[in-house]
Amino acid sequence: MIVRPAAPEDVPAILPMVARICAFHERLDPAKYGFVPGVTDMYHDWLIARSTDPQSVFLVADPGGDDSRRLAGFLIGTVEREIPIYRIERFGFIHDLWIDEKYRNEGTARQMVSLAIERFRNIGVPQVRLDVAFENQPAKNLFAACGFRPAVIEMIHDFQSPSDM
Repeated sequence: MIVRPAAPEDVPAILPMVARICAFHERLDPAKYGFVPGVTDMYHDWLIARSTDPQSVFLVADPGGDDSRRLAGFLIGTVEREIPIYRIERFGFIHDLWIDEKYRNEGTARQMVSLAIERFRNIGVPQVRLDVAFENQPAKNLFAACGFRPAVIEMIHDFQSPSDM
């Protein structure tokens, strides 16, 4: 498996994975992750821009082989600004990580996270953050193994049921 920076031409192969991430999160908590119609179309332009943005970390897992359009996974992260009351002004944020089921448990996700941390360090941010769905224990285990620690628990009070949204 080759982990490499994403290029604009990789985005069409990534969009089906984006759809799977969105569906997975929506199954876990539809009130939190209720996506608008056309979410993958919205991702398209954002991912294209991130692929050439020096303040973003956008990686793909490429299994190689005959079908060069087939990717095994991706990771997308950006540099974000913290509100001005904290000492840390900027931080890296990993938005999404996905490895297709066929390629899981091979160490690719861990390799991608480690490379993302390294790239954020090279960008000059002092910290990398991410969100993990509360019920996603495999992701929690992965990120803990990569040196992440819990920092906050987000809590939600719904005024509507997910079916009303």
